[in-house]
Amino acid sequence: MRNRMSLALATAALALGLSCVPLEALAQTKLRVFSGGQQQRPDLMKRLFDDYSKRNPGVTVEIETGGATSELQRQYLSTILNAKDPAIDLYLIDIVNPAQYFGAGWLEPLNAYLGDAAAAMKPYLPVYATSNVVDGKIAAMPAFADAMFMYYRRDLLDKHKVAEPKTWDELAAAAKKIMAAEGNANLQGLSIQGAPIEGAVCTFLLPYWSQGKDFNDAAGRMTLDKGSAATGLKQWLSLVDAGVVKKNVAEVKTGDTVNEFKAGQVIFAINWGFAFDRFKDDADSQVKGRVGVMPLPAVAGGKSATCIGGWQWAVSAFSKHKVEAAKLVRFMTSPEASRFLAAEGSLLPTYQGVYTDAEVVKAVPWFKDAANVVIAGKSRPMSREYGQVSDIIRTTTSAVLARTKSPEEGVGEIESRLRRVMR
Repeated sequence: MRNRMSLALATAALALGLSCVPLEALAQTKLRVFSGGQQQRPDLMKRLFDDYSKRNPGVTVEIETGGATSELQRQYLSTILNAKDPAIDLYLIDIVNPAQYFGAGWLEPLNAYLGDAAAAMKPYLPVYATSNVVDGKIAAMPAFADAMFMYYRRDLLDKHKVAEPKTWDELAAAAKKIMAAEGNANLQGLSIQGAPIEGAVCTFLLPYWSQGKDFNDAAGRMTLDKGSAATGLKQWLSLVDAGVVKKNVAEVKTGDTVNEFKAGQVIFAINWGFAFDRFKDDADSQVKGRVGVMPLPAVAGGKSATCIGGWQWAVSAFSKHKVEAAKLVRFMTSPEASRFLAAEGSLLPTYQGVYTDAEVVKAVPWFKDAANVVIAGKSRPMSREYGQVSDIIRTTTSAVLARTKSPEEGVGEIESRLRRVMR
C-alpha cells in the first residue's frame, strides 16, 4: 500500500512538472555494448566501462559478448543491424569492416560528435586515416591494434653473427646460412600462412605493398598493379625453391606457424601479435627469452610494410542514445584507455607514443620493438563487399602457392573477379 501511494505521488508530481525524483535519476542513460568474444578481452573492457560510469553517474553500461571469431561476430551483428534493432548502442568490429558497415547503413558517422575526420584521426597510427574513414566520414574509432610481425630466433642470429635482414633476398641468405650451420633437418627458414584463410590475404599483400604499391584508392576503387602483384607471389615461390619456406606452404595456417616456431623449428616467422605471449608464456615453448621482433623485409629496392588488424568501436545507426554512445567511444579510444589495455592485456596500442610509455614497456617489454613495425602498417582492401574480396584473394593466393596456378594467372584472376566488386 505504501509503495502504491509513493508511486501515485511521484506520478502526480511528474504530471505537474514538480517531480521529486532526483535529476540524475531522470537523466540516467543505459548503454548496451557488444564487446566481442574472449580475444577482445571483455573483462578489461568492463573495467573501463565501470570507470566511465563512475566518472559519469548518469550513464550505466551493459556488456554483451559472443562469437569466438570475427566472422561469427559479424554474422550476429548483421542479424541485429539488418533488423534495425536499437538494443545495441555501440559495438566492436574488425578493422576490415568499417566500409562494409558504412555501406550497409548500420553505423552512425561520428563527425558530428568528434569533429573533422582528419583532425580526429591525426593522433592515431597512420593506418586509421584510411581504414576508419569512408567518404570523409568517421565510420569507427580504433579500440586496439594488431599487426603481422616478423618474429625471429635472436639466439640463432647472434650465434651465427647474422644481421636482421632488410630484404627477402637477405632473409633467404641468412636462413640458408643458419640452417646449414645448425645441421637440423627439421629447422625451417621462414614460416608464412598459405592456407586459404584470412592470413593469406596478408601473405599476398606484404611483398606487394613493400614495392610501394597500393591495392585501392581512398574511395575504395581497386588500383592493383598486376606486375608488382605477380612479383610478390614469385618472391614467395623463390623462397620455397630455395628451401627456406617449406613446400606444403599452401596448407600452413596461423596456428601451425605458432606451434612450429614455439617448438624451435623455425628461424623466421610471420604472425599476429598474440603469438609473442605464446612464445613467452606457454609451458611447452622451447624459445622463451630467445625471440626477437623486427620490421618485415621488403622486396629489393622497396620499403617494409605490414598488415594491420585489430578492433574498432562503432555507434549503431539505430541507437536511441547516440550522443552518449559517442562520448563513451571517445573515452574508450583515448590514450588513457590505450595505455590500460596495453599494460593489462598486452593489446597493441593505437597511438604510437604508447608503445614507448614507461609503464607499458615495463609491463610488455617487446612493445618497444613493435612500434617500428606497426608504424608501417597498412589496412587490407577497403570495400563494402570485403567478404568477397577476402575470399578471392586468399583462395587464389593459396592456389598459386600450391602451384595449381601461375603467379600471372592468379593475379589475372584476382583482378578480373574483383573488378566487379571494387568499382
